[in-house]
Amino acid sequence: MRKPITVEDLWQFERLAGVVVSPDGTRAVCGVTQPSMERNDSSTQLWLLDTDAKRAPRPLTSGGQKNGQAAWSPRGDRIAFVARREQQGRSDDQPQLYLIAPDGGEATRASDFAPGIEAFRWLPDGRGVVFAAWVWPGLKGARAQAKAFKTFNARKETGYATSEAHYRLFDHQHPMQRVLHLLRLDLASGRIVDLFEGTPYELPRVDLQPLPFDVSADGRHLCFAYDPAPEKLAGQRRVLVELDLARRRFHRVADDPAWDFDLPRYSPQGERIAALAANVGKAHTMPAKPALLSRDGRWRALGAGWDLECASAPAWSVDARALYFSGESRGRCPLWRCAVDDDVITEHAGGGWVQGFDVGGAPGQEVLVTAIDGHSHPVRLFAQRAGAAPRRIERFNDRLLARLALGEVREVSFQGALGDEVQMWLTLPPDFDARRRHPVLHVIHGGPQVAAGDSFGYRWNAHLLASQGHVVAQVNYHGSTSFGHAFKHSIVGRLAELEFQDLEAATDWLRAQRWVDPQRISASGGSYGGFLVAWMNGHAAPGRYRAYVCHAGVFDRVATFAADSYAERPKDLGALYWDDMPKVLAQSPHAFAAAMRTPTLVIHGALDYRVPDCNGLAFYNTLKLRGVPARLLWFPDENHWVLKPRNSRQWYREFFTWLDAHSGRRRAGRQSRHAR
Repeated sequence: MRKPITVEDLWQFERLAGVVVSPDGTRAVCGVTQPSMERNDSSTQLWLLDTDAKRAPRPLTSGGQKNGQAAWSPRGDRIAFVARREQQGRSDDQPQLYLIAPDGGEATRASDFAPGIEAFRWLPDGRGVVFAAWVWPGLKGARAQAKAFKTFNARKETGYATSEAHYRLFDHQHPMQRVLHLLRLDLASGRIVDLFEGTPYELPRVDLQPLPFDVSADGRHLCFAYDPAPEKLAGQRRVLVELDLARRRFHRVADDPAWDFDLPRYSPQGERIAALAANVGKAHTMPAKPALLSRDGRWRALGAGWDLECASAPAWSVDARALYFSGESRGRCPLWRCAVDDDVITEHAGGGWVQGFDVGGAPGQEVLVTAIDGHSHPVRLFAQRAGAAPRRIERFNDRLLARLALGEVREVSFQGALGDEVQMWLTLPPDFDARRRHPVLHVIHGGPQVAAGDSFGYRWNAHLLASQGHVVAQVNYHGSTSFGHAFKHSIVGRLAELEFQDLEAATDWLRAQRWVDPQRISASGGSYGGFLVAWMNGHAAPGRYRAYVCHAGVFDRVATFAADSYAERPKDLGALYWDDMPKVLAQSPHAFAAAMRTPTLVIHGALDYRVPDCNGLAFYNTLKLRGVPARLLWFPDENHWVLKPRNSRQWYREFFTWLDAHSGRRRAGRQSRHAR
């Protein structure tokens, strides 16, 4: 007998990520994260899989809490990964590089660099790696870095002082007075050389996955993304720089004031470089597309008639005739193949959402492994050989899924703003009955330049939300990705205008369905979705929506200049508040507080630097002073998302209880069985 999904079920799923294929294509490694509600944490271990699926997956690591960024050595005899572990009586203060044989055994620490290792890539001879680390740029040598690190850690002051414009990201400050350099580690001697030492070069201060650098097949050159502006800021254009490792000479291989370049990847023979390129001179929302570069600085963008955008770094086929990359298309994210000489892009693996992939093997014997999830299942791994159908190579979550009753997912469309067709996903409750009227819950995605997609999701799981009796509606409103650039760019300078029209049109469509209770429609959303919830509270007709849930939502556009992305937001607003305050206020929910009347649950985390919690607190305080029913859930230890298992359980309980109280969703007692 299958049962509706619960929060506890959601936190029992094993989460697969970071799949990498061995050079010969016969095996793959992926990270498997096992959450624990009891311990209130998660552990990530590496697992080894056969790409022919003849043997069951087996664990490769067992120690340490977070083992990640696995990479096969060029000969396939070792696997390197980044972790913080205890070994030989010493615990790592910062993440270090570890090596393990694919046939098992104990992992050995391969680095001892005090500031730690953020990301790495093997050198082609297998004798070393190039890695990224936060270093003091004025110091010379690893010993000086270690001494500075020890002194910094021993200080008693807690203040963070900086003159940098880009100094924090999501939930952490960038290490004070440090920048991201690339260094070379010789595995035999342990010797470390800072490749950027004494130069102005540094890596972009962003998430280093996927890697913004690559090493040529002959090991003689290194290519990396670089922000050439004197003042580093998120969202600025980048160029691609190549370093001759022997002569230590730098030169730019891609530099155009109108274009932003990123994620370089050398071809297997090394004579060409693939990368992503976006024509930001035309608009900051222009899509990133595959590009092909030669070593002498010439380049061309691929996919001239392709109006979508890459969602991953490009990867060369083993014969160097094509590039693979994932890219969104109408609420899905398939894998695409671009024949580089013909510039023809075709869908290679469709359905669901490609969360990762890797390529291995020899020409004519290529093996492609993809990690794909979908509305009704978490990530699954498939291996595909040339001329054969994809074959699933693991069954990590099948037993748990077999016990759960998940509702039907439907894709519908309606006419929205500007007369455009707008997509909406509907997730039905498992006991859906078209003869009865059901309450509806809008779940509004963030971004805005993302999409509600054919993906499972853990933070806003549609099936868990629907299990309480609601029909869950997810609208890909104007501004969403995967529907072409014009649709994505249409909201710039008038945020919330078209999106609100789309959401209202979706509500009209839903109210016309005989299985919808028009008196029990609520709306929820996070980040930009939370912004739209706050906007709806000041613009929708009173009583049209029974209740709102606003998670990490923008309430005050001026106060949100405290965000880590403060330099990027004026591009979407089409104005700076000191130049055109009326235009900014016209796009800020707080300016319409006098019209807010709908009960709202406000959720925020104190460590949220993307949408600082002053937004949630001001929204909640405003509602309280206005006499509007409101409740606040504030986490002192969460960021833009809720990541701890028990906090997630509390989040869902508060969410369900609020809807119970204000949307007339179900009789009392149903929530206690399904959400506990």
